Amino acid sequence: MLVNLDNVVLNDEEDFAALLEASERRAVSGAIQTGEIVAINDEYAMVAVPNEKSEAALRLSEIQDENGNLLFKQGDKIEVFVTSGRGGRPSASYKKALKMHKIVEKIAELADDYKDKIIEAKVIKKNKGGFILEYDGVDVFMPRRDSAVREDDKAIGRTYKVAIVNLDKENNSIVVSRKRFFELDDANRQNMSSKLLENDGVQNGVVAKIAPFGIFVDIGGIEGLVHYTELSHKGPVNPAKNFKKGDAVVVKVLGYDEKKRRLSLSMKALGDDPWKEIEKELEVGYAIKVMVSNIETYGAFVDLGNDIEGFLHISEISWNKNIKHPSQYLSVGQEIDVEIIEIDTTNKKLRVSLKRLLDKPFTQFTKTHQVGEIVKGKIVTLTDFGAFVKFDGVDGLLHNEDAFWDKELKCKNEFKVGDEIEVKIIKIDQENERISLSKKLLDHSPAKEFAKSHKVDDVVIGKVIDVKDFGVFVKIDEMEALIRNDDIYPLKKEDISAGQEMECVIAHIDEENNKVRASIKRLERQKEKETLKAFNSEEKITLGDKLKNRL
Repeated sequence: MLVNLDNVVLNDEEDFAALLEASERRAVSGAIQTGEIVAINDEYAMVAVPNEKSEAALRLSEIQDENGNLLFKQGDKIEVFVTSGRGGRPSASYKKALKMHKIVEKIAELADDYKDKIIEAKVIKKNKGGFILEYDGVDVFMPRRDSAVREDDKAIGRTYKVAIVNLDKENNSIVVSRKRFFELDDANRQNMSSKLLENDGVQNGVVAKIAPFGIFVDIGGIEGLVHYTELSHKGPVNPAKNFKKGDAVVVKVLGYDEKKRRLSLSMKALGDDPWKEIEKELEVGYAIKVMVSNIETYGAFVDLGNDIEGFLHISEISWNKNIKHPSQYLSVGQEIDVEIIEIDTTNKKLRVSLKRLLDKPFTQFTKTHQVGEIVKGKIVTLTDFGAFVKFDGVDGLLHNEDAFWDKELKCKNEFKVGDEIEVKIIKIDQENERISLSKKLLDHSPAKEFAKSHKVDDVVIGKVIDVKDFGVFVKIDEMEALIRNDDIYPLKKEDISAGQEMECVIAHIDEENNKVRASIKRLERQKEKETLKAFNSEEKITLGDKLKNRL
């Protein structure tokens, strides 16, 4: 007779045997019996079984093949598992009878060597007493108290390692426990870990699983973790890039983590720490030869040749600030000379620089260029105050006021990025590494053109265009000229207004800086000189005439 486990309620005080006895006290239902199919309808086959007052109902779906064809016909003998049904009519199951035979075979196979046997079984359903699991085609029972399952719903469909704790040959039942498996596994792991720690803990293993945080290695059936920080002295290593499942590896056992129930392993502990050598032999500022081992978007890793990697940030590859990817300058396997800029043995970090062994573009520029030189370059940036022009690896500033003689014009309105222009170097600031450029000096200034038809002391008529605190601006033949406050006399500034015309003389023409000054005061002086000159000339003639007459 087989106990029906679907409706079992298992209390801590009860044991599985007591439940089986309670089940035996039921009616004859719950046993495998041989019956005869006496009738078949659309849903059921009616089976006559011994010791039952009425035929047992067997669903047709249990005796149909994949195509819906019946495996048995009326009058055939069939072995079924009989249970009490509703309304007093018994129910029959052909599939349960097949399962029962498998259980009998499995129990016979396990024989007396079943105790604490470790198996893997899949949870297929739960009942009030625990869980039904499938193991090698048969159902086994795991009481709730032995399941070590926190959430029942999440257990369905999962496969667990469990230990067989009881075989009931009389009732054909197999009871398993997950808690017992943990007890056995812990004892085995602790025993094995002690043995593995012998001989300095160096063991051969196989990569069983790869995770972002490390690799799991199987050593004689016990799994251990090599954390990614323990893979190499180079520092954190990407496990997926360096290992694959099934790889044979050599590891060192560091210990057993009872809380996580696994071995702690290391690969870098197999050799001496090369950082100690680094600390003794190298210093910041040293130039060393390295090989590019890996390239990322943010920089490159370089191999020092002793299982240590240094990091070359993208900003330390070139003095060119517009570098977009390290692969523009480097390739994996390339040998380069670099300068050590940081050694952190505590955190196992070493940073290097490639550009610091190269001349700065500004330094190279000062060796080949000087003030007054005319160069060609491309506009790389436009701003409100001017434009930056790149030539020979450096950027120079072309300020708006140095770009055009016309003060109203601006670079951002007259140029676009990528334009090639010719400029003149007007200043090289060594201390701040700045270069000032001029474009307007390559063209004749309006003042120079003005000087072709005007000269100092020319009397001209100027039209007032603006009145400032420091003087008055007048326009003379399309050229602006400044009359400073002390050159306005004898006129009064408060009497002067825009649009007014006034007579003045040209006082100064600055062709290089495009400036012209005029003066009313100087005009008055000129007039006074001319009047005095004329007066003196008249006086001399009159005196001569008088003397002549007297003589």
